[in-house]
Amino acid sequence: MMGTADYCFSFFRKPIQNIEPIRAVGIVDVYRYITGHYAQPQTEALRLMATSPEAKRYKATHFDYCTFSGLFHKRNERELIMHSGLMCLDFNHVENIMELKQKLLNHEYFDTELLFVSPSGNGLKWIIPVDLKGWEHSRYFKAVTNCIKATGLPLVDMSGSDVARSCFLPHDPQAYINPKYKDDVKENIFRPRLGECPF
Repeated sequence: MMGTADYCFSFFRKPIQNIEPIRAVGIVDVYRYITGHYAQPQTEALRLMATSPEAKRYKATHFDYCTFSGLFHKRNERELIMHSGLMCLDFNHVENIMELKQKLLNHEYFDTELLFVSPSGNGLKWIIPVDLKGWEHSRYFKAVTNCIKATGLPLVDMSGSDVARSCFLPHDPQAYINPKYKDDVKENIFRPRLGECPF
């Protein structure tokens, strides 16, 4: 099992056009952010909107985001500093959020580092650890999604095959974090520890 400070990836301030990260963060930092108050107003506002170009524009301009799969100089595949050892699997238009959440947490092949409801409220973001073993991110991602499909789970958004794929950070007070982090999450304050990750 990896230590609680081994995963390192980039955090960006809104809007999505901002491609320069402000710091390196880890799983606990993002958990604190999601379960804290930081994104609550914009998450509530987005969920009152109908699915429309307006909602899409609102999300792109009002939500901070991260790149779970890597640490970057800029959000671009060519600007990757190092892979984080994580993948973000995105399930959209989920009919039963709680049912899928339990299936993911009980998955026989993949452990869960972090699991939370998407900004729209009708999807899930599943963060799992991976060992690329020299594979390209996109190739490994496709192998993972094929495995997930074979185990009867819904289709995964294939945009995650891009190592620089952004993930908007919503408010989800019920987000799940792996119990191994329990000692690190007692204080629910988003304080990225810059010294833990090379940046």
